[in-house]
Amino acid sequence: MTHDEELQKKYDYPLSLVKELILEFEPDVICGEVHPLSWELYVNEGESNGILGETQNEYPRLIFPLCEEMGIEFVPVNWFEEDVFEEEPFERFDSNVKSELENKLDDWKKKQLSLWKYGEVPFNSYEYDDVTKAMYEWLHTINPDVQNIEWNARHYIMVARVKQAIKKNTGKRILCIHGADHNYWYYESLGKLKDIQLIYPLR
Repeated sequence: MTHDEELQKKYDYPLSLVKELILEFEPDVICGEVHPLSWELYVNEGESNGILGETQNEYPRLIFPLCEEMGIEFVPVNWFEEDVFEEEPFERFDSNVKSELENKLDDWKKKQLSLWKYGEVPFNSYEYDDVTKAMYEWLHTINPDVQNIEWNARHYIMVARVKQAIKKNTGKRILCIHGADHNYWYYESLGKLKDIQLIYPLR
């Protein structure tokens, strides 16, 4: 996914395509980028924005109702701790260095977006993933303390939750939906598992 609705329009990735891909894959289970407490809040109280207002719009607009309609089990796999997610990656630097680093990050993101059309599904290609992985490796060299928590630790936990879903749903079709920047980590981590068929990209 790209969570940004303007980017969805600009790069021809509407929610109608997401729905088409879900129905085409015919999942029994969807593992989504939703915090377990936010999912619990939605199930118990109907609040769809999450505990911090962080749940992305594609979930209440499409994925949650589609799961209910089609009888697809939804498994929330996101992770964050609000009190340790406050520091920005360039916050510790003086204004000049911070500005320079922000410009470099913008260049990385432009390079990412330039690859949007590789593959049949926007932002889902090995070319996009290679640049994305390199960008986050660069960010890690700048501020490993932040990246180890906000990116690496988060991914270890998210993938661990996906693995738990796999164990509980042997023989079933499991679809992982998340921001496109997570693709490379999921693909590398889940690709090491035995006795599963990993399909990526979906087309």
